[in-house]
Amino acid sequence: MNRPPHRHRPPMRDGVSASCVALPHGAWPRLIDFLVERLPAVSAAQWAQRMTEGRVLDEAGRSLPPEAGYTPGQRVYYYRELDVEPAIPFEETIVHQDEHLLVADKPHFLPVTPTGRYVQQTLLVRLKRRTGIETLTPIHRIDRETAGLVVFSVRPQDRDAYQRLFREQRVEKIYEAIAPLRPERPLPAVHRSRILEDVQFFRQREVEGEPNSETAFELIEARGPLGLYRLRPRSGRTHQLRVHMNALGRPIVGDLFYPEVVHGAGHTQEDWSQPLRLLARALAFTDPVSGQARHFESQRHLDWPARP
Repeated sequence: MNRPPHRHRPPMRDGVSASCVALPHGAWPRLIDFLVERLPAVSAAQWAQRMTEGRVLDEAGRSLPPEAGYTPGQRVYYYRELDVEPAIPFEETIVHQDEHLLVADKPHFLPVTPTGRYVQQTLLVRLKRRTGIETLTPIHRIDRETAGLVVFSVRPQDRDAYQRLFREQRVEKIYEAIAPLRPERPLPAVHRSRILEDVQFFRQREVEGEPNSETAFELIEARGPLGLYRLRPRSGRTHQLRVHMNALGRPIVGDLFYPEVVHGAGHTQEDWSQPLRLLARALAFTDPVSGQARHFESQRHLDWPARP
């Protein structure tokens, strides 16, 4: 059943837009009982504190106290937050902003959107807080470990047109990576393979079957045992460049997932001095809204590892 449009969405707070939950028919005596059952990552005590502090709201923007009753069919709004969040000591920059697009240059280690241990320390929330634009939405993603360009839509009415560019592979994407030289294994001009999720949910793997990923490769520079590679992915599978480089015997320097897992996705200790040497260098496309030819370049550079 289609729900009626939101009559009133509360404004964002500290860069975080209000999350919405629709209340289904049920026998919960109080709203807090429903929230604890359906959103158990937040404890009953934490929900009670948030409600006491006016951070759980109804459709009219009124705060709902801990003793509020449960009313099916209504919407309730709350703000995602964490009691403790690791600080990421690197800053993003804005390389382009107009009425349609914002293009950010992301540092290593910074997630694009709120997830897991990160809310305030994410690119999206930082940019919302910095610009005051609540409607910012990323139109593609790059890994937390990867640095470089991320494009955001400014206006909701433009969002699908920009996202369609990436879905239909009409964006030229250029990455750079530092990885071992393997002169005994000539680099193919193009590598195609089928990539699926691994048994470890945070990894991907190549399997037999019809290819669903494609990357073109070029060696730019060699320094000792390492090379700087230019990568042009045609598709956009999760971890595609990391998987392809590993499959070619050239795992990217600083990769903690390939070829072997150094630590899992939930690891909390970061080594800021050893980022994944992968950079989203450039993006180019024809703007579907303005018709302009767009080209953006990252101002970041990969650091060559110190030789032993």
